[in-house]
Amino acid sequence: MIDHFIHLDFDRQRGLQEQLRESLVSTILSGGFPANEPLPSCRRLSQQLSISRNTVALVYESLLDNGYLVSRPRSGYFLHPDYAMASDPVLRITPLSKTENTADSSIDPAPNWGARLRMHPGLKHGVLRPTNWASFTYPFVYGQPIRDLFPLERWREVSRNSLRSERDQCWMRDRFDRDDEMLIEQLRTRVLPKRGIWARADEILVTLGSQNALYLLATLLMAKGVKVGMENPGFRDALSLFELQGADVQLQDVDEEGLVIDARLNDCSYLYVTPGHQVPTGIAMSSERRGALLRQIRTHDQVVIEDDYDAEFNIDNGALPALKASDSNGRVIYFSSLSKAFSPGLRIGYLVADAELIDELRALRRLMYRHPPLNNQRMLAEFLSQGHYDAHLRRFREEHRRRRDAMQQALSEALGSCRQMGSSGASAFWLAAPAGVDTQRLAWAAAQRSVLIESGAQFFFDDAPPSNFMRLGFHAIDLERIRPGIRALAEVMEGV
Repeated sequence: MIDHFIHLDFDRQRGLQEQLRESLVSTILSGGFPANEPLPSCRRLSQQLSISRNTVALVYESLLDNGYLVSRPRSGYFLHPDYAMASDPVLRITPLSKTENTADSSIDPAPNWGARLRMHPGLKHGVLRPTNWASFTYPFVYGQPIRDLFPLERWREVSRNSLRSERDQCWMRDRFDRDDEMLIEQLRTRVLPKRGIWARADEILVTLGSQNALYLLATLLMAKGVKVGMENPGFRDALSLFELQGADVQLQDVDEEGLVIDARLNDCSYLYVTPGHQVPTGIAMSSERRGALLRQIRTHDQVVIEDDYDAEFNIDNGALPALKASDSNGRVIYFSSLSKAFSPGLRIGYLVADAELIDELRALRRLMYRHPPLNNQRMLAEFLSQGHYDAHLRRFREEHRRRRDAMQQALSEALGSCRQMGSSGASAFWLAAPAGVDTQRLAWAAAQRSVLIESGAQFFFDDAPPSNFMRLGFHAIDLERIRPGIRALAEVMEGV
């Protein structure tokens, strides 16, 4: 019976038509329908699945319009001849199983990929976090947006308008290596000036997020024999990217003012820093230290790579502008993104540097993926130009303050023995637990109570990193769960 091939476990978060269409298309493409038998009638299928007959009829019509089905008068819907071939057992191609292919393995053995790989990115782990983090009752994880705050209706409105407007259909064309001019203009006139940066259009490149910007820079600038200085503790993925290119990395201490500037940095070609909120401590680099850093790079012919990864969170009244704002001779490469407060999944970032460097980065990007999706670029440009992004940031910052205040209060009440570091604008708390507390053991024990934290050991690059640091984010957890979550963590720490 053809009914056997159709089964749906409906997801309430998605429309019935969408799910039924997806299931039918999947069955058609996999050869699940007999070539010369009609599909179930609308009435029959609707009864089988307990859905509206009209829903089935609309899905069948859409499959007819898109060439998956043909309609025969008084006979019903059948597979289109192009797809009927997939159901023919004579024409269907069945891949060999591993056991069937064993006999020929001595003649044509599988490639030895371990011997062929030039590098092994799989050995470079990032921040360790369980994939099911969202199922924890108290997820104090970093880097996730505040749930339910995304302006979905505004984004849908911009998306619909962009798709309808002939003016905005430029995203349908191959732009080779060009970005959306409207987005570049919005970045240049509305986003960058908030960080004190004024740039020309030819000094801006759109990327697939901050990490993609860093990858492009590492690929173009790093090589064996090139020395780069970076913070320790710091962003592990940056270290991995530099090491994969063969660079010699100088690990530099961090104090309460940010990156320590001393003679160990003198022979570096590049200095990678996170001055807005240092990763992972959240420390904002002081104005005195910024001045020392700028003098350092001028004296020793160096270039700073400024990762302003959470520029949207610079909400302190006394927040300093980006380092790039004080760069008068092109020695600071700046990049950031619109991901942290808006949508990490959007993967839109931007890089600012001298036009000569941007030209080469653009050429390298073209060889990789030409440019980030232009439809996303145009929608984001419209979102910015209509003021939706600024309105979202205002709501986001208000909620950020509420959650941060709640965290501060809960930590003071339950974990007063832990020393807090970082600025009030950071989106996570960096804590030093009392000596003797192993936060890796603490994280494991807390997970048994459905409390998820990040041990700080993974951010240190020493052979014997300190064991008593931890990072607690507060955007992924609901406001009302912060206090009981911190209390539960304190109870776990007492028993570790």
